[in-house]
Amino acid sequence: MGKHTPNSTDASAARHLETGRPGRQAKTSRSRVAREGSALVAHGPVGDPVVTARNLSKVYGRGDNAVTALDSVDVHIARSRFTAIMGPSGSGKSTLMHCLAGLDSVTSGTIHLDGEEISAMSQRRLTKLRRRRIGFIFQSFNLVPTLTAEENITLPLDIARVRVDRERFDRVVETIGLRDRLTHRPAELSGGQVQRVACARALVGSPAVVFADEPTGNLDSRSTDQVLSILRSSVDEMGQSVVMVTHEPDAAAWADTVIFLRDGRVVAEMNQPDRDRVLDALHELGSPEGPHIGVGDIQQEVDEAWAQPQRTAPTGIRQPSQAGKSTGKEWSDEDSRADRPSTDPWGIG
Repeated sequence: MGKHTPNSTDASAARHLETGRPGRQAKTSRSRVAREGSALVAHGPVGDPVVTARNLSKVYGRGDNAVTALDSVDVHIARSRFTAIMGPSGSGKSTLMHCLAGLDSVTSGTIHLDGEEISAMSQRRLTKLRRRRIGFIFQSFNLVPTLTAEENITLPLDIARVRVDRERFDRVVETIGLRDRLTHRPAELSGGQVQRVACARALVGSPAVVFADEPTGNLDSRSTDQVLSILRSSVDEMGQSVVMVTHEPDAAAWADTVIFLRDGRVVAEMNQPDRDRVLDALHELGSPEGPHIGVGDIQQEVDEAWAQPQRTAPTGIRQPSQAGKSTGKEWSDEDSRADRPSTDPWGIG
């Protein structure tokens, strides 16, 4: 399994042994060498997007009380890759994820998910789409306390009246490592085990994309590594597309690409991240002069990103990082309003 080394101090020594795309060889680029000092590059189109947003805006309130959470955002999420979304508090990262997942409406712009426009869908159609095509992992777990772990895992499929693929179910259960806890209810599980059940629930239906909103915010360092390992494995071994909002550099380092927001706008991305480079990027984002963005041929950046080899997983459990550690807030500042997005994606609440 080709998982990232989240805590890399020597990027050159942490290259993967196998490439993200079969038959693709890594290549050296003059433009990339020239920008070696800058880890941030312009965010642009990807070759095979699973989610695309164009000119996306989200405004809360009206008139003098209007607050722009997203300001004409273009976003491109690659299929079968692990994408993290980061930014300072109030940057719009949670709002962006909720809009991309169809949990919150948009003020203007379009969103296409797996080839279908969702920004103009009715709530009824959106609910059906979320049940069948999208997986969700929330910071607060959102398991039904009266159901067993197995019943919670299959709940979205049961609601959608979709037959459970037992082969897929068994594979997912093996991945989360909780086969001996399937008959237990959430109160009989640890916090880490509950979130691993939530991961299985998101993955079992073979969704087009899994959205994870601060999935490790309420977990200790060991449980955090277990959850992130599950998400990484789902990409590497199942071809799953995963989008994760986080403000923890350690968590973002498990991703293939990190997209950075500032003041409601996408300002940059980073490919093959590690903890130190993510911390440097966040420092740049928070500086008065803003980040230094490398420029070049966007398609070339896409080709090079796909060609980058993967890094191996850590052999031990990392210690929690103080920088970028979760504050435990479930909603970012821009979401603390009456029109918060729904946390009932399956239409049962």
